[in-house]
Amino acid sequence: MKKTSSSAQGIAQGREGQDGADRRRWIALAIVMTASFMDLVDVTIVNVAIPTITRDEGASPSHIQWITAGYALAFAAGLITGGRLGDIYGRKRLFLIGIAGFTLASALCGFAVNPDMLVASRILQGATAALMVPQVLSIVHATFPAHERGKVFGLFGAIVGLGAVTGPLLGALLTEWNLFGLEWRPIFLINLPVGIAALILGRKFISESKAPKALKLDLVGVVIVVAALLMLIYPLTRGHELDWPLWGHLMMAGSLPVFGLLVAYERYKAKKDGSPLIELPLFKVKSFAAGIAVQLTFGLVMGIFFLVWTLYMQTGLGWSVLKAGLTGIPFSIAVSFAAGISVQKLVPVFGRKVLQAGALTMVVGVLLYIWEADRYGMTITAWQMALPLVVMGVGMGLIVAPLTDAVLSEVPREHAGSASGLINTTMQMGNALGLGLVSVVFFGQLSDHATPQQLAPEIVAAFQHALKYVAAVLGAIFLVMFALPKRPKQHLEGGADEPPSDAAPAEGKAADDDEEPVLVH
Repeated sequence: MKKTSSSAQGIAQGREGQDGADRRRWIALAIVMTASFMDLVDVTIVNVAIPTITRDEGASPSHIQWITAGYALAFAAGLITGGRLGDIYGRKRLFLIGIAGFTLASALCGFAVNPDMLVASRILQGATAALMVPQVLSIVHATFPAHERGKVFGLFGAIVGLGAVTGPLLGALLTEWNLFGLEWRPIFLINLPVGIAALILGRKFISESKAPKALKLDLVGVVIVVAALLMLIYPLTRGHELDWPLWGHLMMAGSLPVFGLLVAYERYKAKKDGSPLIELPLFKVKSFAAGIAVQLTFGLVMGIFFLVWTLYMQTGLGWSVLKAGLTGIPFSIAVSFAAGISVQKLVPVFGRKVLQAGALTMVVGVLLYIWEADRYGMTITAWQMALPLVVMGVGMGLIVAPLTDAVLSEVPREHAGSASGLINTTMQMGNALGLGLVSVVFFGQLSDHATPQQLAPEIVAAFQHALKYVAAVLGAIFLVMFALPKRPKQHLEGGADEPPSDAAPAEGKAADDDEEPVLVH
């Protein structure tokens, strides 16, 4: 009886410990998802307040671009480094450092005394986000067993979609309410309580993890990556303002051999000590390479659309900040709904066709938007915009959730940080390129000396012109998706690393054995 009682007690204690660990990892997931949501909201929350910042602070068109593109540029330049630092020094540690820096930078943005300080603070915000964001996917990678990650990334996709379109609404409300007479500043200050809470809870509930083998930071690789990205994106962002000088074209052309130098150096670094900044063998994995290409072009679409859309509604149509923000609600609902069902319900049955259907659906929505903007002109209403926005939102939701799972489907755990950094870097690089191209596809269509009465119809026409480019890029995304595997794996590592999900006891043991070298409790 004593043995039986002891056994029962041991089983009960084991279950209790298992339940506690289960609760702990789901709390950790909520924390990193909240941080990811905060970053995504911060990317878009600024757009809706741009006209107000321009009016109140006297921001120039150059400031407008740099308030948005500066964040994306610093983010893109630092993401790969942030991912590798997490692999080396611990993902929890870098996540908490990033959260603290992001919260401080948000405070500086909120208390900026002029547009130049705001631009500098936004660049700092992007740089600290580059330390925080890559750790999110890495922490998920190390915390959850393979058979659960499809569900986790379904949630992640929903958060991505929701964050991208909640930003404008939240920014509109905070700007319209003019809390404490602070005008647009609460769009940044709202990050302070969220960041502080994430910092406190993250220290308690997130488990530390590192790469299983010792790595070194590739400082030369960092310098080359930053130089290549700056040479490409800086002249593109300032080109229209400076009338496309010769040095800008030379810098952009020169970025290509610098990217080539990066590839050559990373190969040398891998042979020398096995600690390159970028794991080039990852690009031999078809799903990863194709997914990275899709991320780049999809980021470009988002970079163009959200800024141009805001200027169209507020400056072109003369809508209030709140009306412009509320107009995005149908988009938000559609993205969240489609993202929620795509990974769990659709991808297991239809595979990559779900992502391709998403690209084509977005094209239909964009073309419908162009038609409506042309037909109704300056008299278009928010209700008339609802249909194209819902169609576009469904398409975006079908892409964002399963794409992350497809890109990471065969990434070894020891390269999780590097891969996460590359995924986010390409998205933000595309975003910065899109914001730079706004000079060409939108501002380039406006007269330099137009009166306010002339400018509004020009903005409406420029919006339609920009959407044609968006539709063309989405068509290119559809074609690139043919390189994705027909049936992306429903877990994040190669099949040889973990047994099938139906072998529950063996899988539990394998997962435990596999995670022991990388988790530091």
